Amino acid sequence: MRAMQINRICRLDETAEPLVRVDAPMPSPGDKQLLVRVSVCGVCHTELDEIEGRTPPPVLPVIPGHQVVGTVEETGDGCRRFAKGDRVGIGWIYHSDGGEQENLSPDFRATGRDVDGGYAEYFVVPEDYACAIPDAFSDVEAAPLLCAGAIGYRSLRLCELDDGETLGLMGFGGSAHIVLQLAKHLYPNSPVVVFARSSEQQAFARQLGAGWAGGVDDTPPSAPQAIIDTTPAWRPVLAAMEHLAAGGRLVINAIRKTDADKSRMAEVDYPRHLWMEKEIKSVANLCFSDIAEFLPLAAEIPIRVETEVFALEDANIALQSLHRESVRGAKVLAVNRVTD
Repeated sequence: MRAMQINRICRLDETAEPLVRVDAPMPSPGDKQLLVRVSVCGVCHTELDEIEGRTPPPVLPVIPGHQVVGTVEETGDGCRRFAKGDRVGIGWIYHSDGGEQENLSPDFRATGRDVDGGYAEYFVVPEDYACAIPDAFSDVEAAPLLCAGAIGYRSLRLCELDDGETLGLMGFGGSAHIVLQLAKHLYPNSPVVVFARSSEQQAFARQLGAGWAGGVDDTPPSAPQAIIDTTPAWRPVLAAMEHLAAGGRLVINAIRKTDADKSRMAEVDYPRHLWMEKEIKSVANLCFSDIAEFLPLAAEIPIRVETEVFALEDANIALQSLHRESVRGAKVLAVNRVTD
């Protein structure tokens, strides 16, 4: 089967094609597993972290990709929830202990890092960690919801925001443009302010309903009670802590941060950045329940996802674009696309 594979850890600034196109062996489902014919797979910043070694795969080579949408091709013994032909989605959580904090469990296994993922024509997953895709979404629209959307949903819940309090979004890419729509639905009286590096991203945020959009260091009209940071850098963390209201919470939605500007953290000034009971909370992975709860909610709203589609063989182009450019919406690979 066709697949794009990580063979080695490398720097994207020095390697134009970090993934290698391979003819990989066809997987087969074991007990309580599904063989999925992949339609599309979203492209996530976490793939950059894998490639560059910030969250390295434990074994190489590995097929990346953890925003997988496809149809069930075959079911293993013991499967009860899905049948051949059913449309399913799989996110970052491939398997864990099934507990309320399974995202923190040592049993947690990540799709496309700890096991082969969705940058391939076929993919095997435990049935218990596959979700039905609501009819409201095409395959392309659904893919970013499985990670960017679900982890955004978890991040928003961790903000512990009350309706009417200001929410800030630091960075405005694949996850944040979904979170803005979600926040407008769940907290209709809460102003949303967006800190983004490009004028195009700022305009996109206003288009989706942000009450204010400016640069990382610009001052919004009201101090946010919570800010969700989705950037890979450290400078936005400092800026966010300064922008927060007293008693506010910064939620960092990033599996890793780059080392490029880590020295900026030496500029932390306690009275300016941390005093007045400000908090920092990280988001670690997600639970299956995050995806299962978020997808029906996304269909109810309905969430509208901005996407850019690439062929599977152009995965390197998509990854380099994500690495180098300001992102508007989400990037998706078409593998065996069924619906637009």
